[in-house]
Amino acid sequence: MEYILFIHKNTDAITTEDQWNSFFVEANKSEIFQGGSEISNSFQIGNKQVQKITTNIAGFMRFKSDDKNKILSLLEMHPVIIQGGTLELCEMPKS
Repeated sequence: MEYILFIHKNTDAITTEDQWNSFFVEANKSEIFQGGSEISNSFQIGNKQVQKITTNIAGFMRFKSDDKNKILSLLEMHPVIIQGGTLELCEMPKS
């Protein structure tokens, strides 16, 4: 199963470089981490105005695992969780 994780901008404190470095070491060792990115400037295309996703979402990550608990266990050390924020893990539909 593939998953996308949305990283919300709602931490109680700023995440540190050491927290991110520690998380990425473990994420890369896990073999379930498939990459991700911060999200920066955006612009909307279309006829209807909506709230920009970048107002609330700072980035995303992708994971692939047949055991969702492996992902959840890894995310316990995610810097956003450590700093009191929110992550949103979504299952991707099988195609």
